[in-house]
Amino acid sequence: MSLITDEELNRLRARIGQVVSVAQAPYLTEVTRDAIRHWAWATGDKNKLYLDEAYAKASPYGALLCPPSMLYAFSRISIGYRGGLPGVHSMFGGSWWRWHEPSVVGDRIDAEVTFKDLVEFPSRFAGRMFKQTSEVRFTDQTGRRVATADAWGMRVGRAEAREKKKYEEIAEPPKYTKDDIARIAALYAQEHCRGATPLYFEDVEIGMDVPEIVRGPYTATCAVAFEQAWGGLFIWAHGYWFDLISRHPALGIANAMGVPEPPEAVHWDTELARSVGVPQAYDYGPERISWMATMLTNWIGDHGFLTELYGEMRRFNMIGDITYCRGQVTERIPGADGTGTIKLNIETRDQRDQQTAKGWAKISLPMRG
Repeated sequence: MSLITDEELNRLRARIGQVVSVAQAPYLTEVTRDAIRHWAWATGDKNKLYLDEAYAKASPYGALLCPPSMLYAFSRISIGYRGGLPGVHSMFGGSWWRWHEPSVVGDRIDAEVTFKDLVEFPSRFAGRMFKQTSEVRFTDQTGRRVATADAWGMRVGRAEAREKKKYEEIAEPPKYTKDDIARIAALYAQEHCRGATPLYFEDVEIGMDVPEIVRGPYTATCAVAFEQAWGGLFIWAHGYWFDLISRHPALGIANAMGVPEPPEAVHWDTELARSVGVPQAYDYGPERISWMATMLTNWIGDHGFLTELYGEMRRFNMIGDITYCRGQVTERIPGADGTGTIKLNIETRDQRDQQTAKGWAKISLPMRG
């Protein structure tokens, strides 16, 4: 049944340690005002550092700032190299971001991806499941390393995932009343960016909660908006798409009309999502990483810097689901250079109070005096 064979696994493992690339050009190569704005719109981020040029010029950065997670858009495999195992489904598993320097409008970004590891894990979702990890290095036009990320995907057999029926209890998306929508709108209205008022290291205590933000309810429109900002891995149309599947026949998944669709169609096509064992179309994992990053940059303001974010996906965030992003301070590390480091646990939960992503983050804050 499974296409995950020892022969294919050995062939894939032989590539570990190699720098990999894809034939398609990256979606973005330069940090532009338009790209920043589209990313902010797609992720629901209202930070003036990304949207207000006059405000950003007066900030510590002196120019419009590139949102941290927007670097995903500078490589089609920034979500991890998923080559090998033809016909085996791939799902985003998570990322561990380390930001070294800020990127601003006008910067040109290059990404280099190295296939790092392939590890088998037990799975309640499918039969055999493998974590396929890459390291991605982002540099700017001066050769300066601006960020490093480990990114991984989970490889599972589609037929086995359908038979396991892990998500069988979630048959239909939730329904919302007018009062429900009004309550969600009120939560969005409460979202606040600290802005130019510094958050000092001394003001943060262990156990302190980060102000929560909400995202959703998730719809196919959300997926389209994110695709407009990120560019996707296999989003090609007409002759470009047929050229791609002529080179990689196992890439296309036939829809109800028999037309081959990219694996990414599971994010807006529920029938296709069901073919891989998920009852509804579901979000892009990098969206949840980006939402957690927004929660943190809202909180730390213009004078803080997000240095690390580790996030792993725990459950699918499906059509109709609401996501609540939360964080709590776990550690304070004073520095000798006028800044201190704060470590936090972070997570996302849905309206069922199920954890859909979890991880941790580090931020650098100014110290008084």
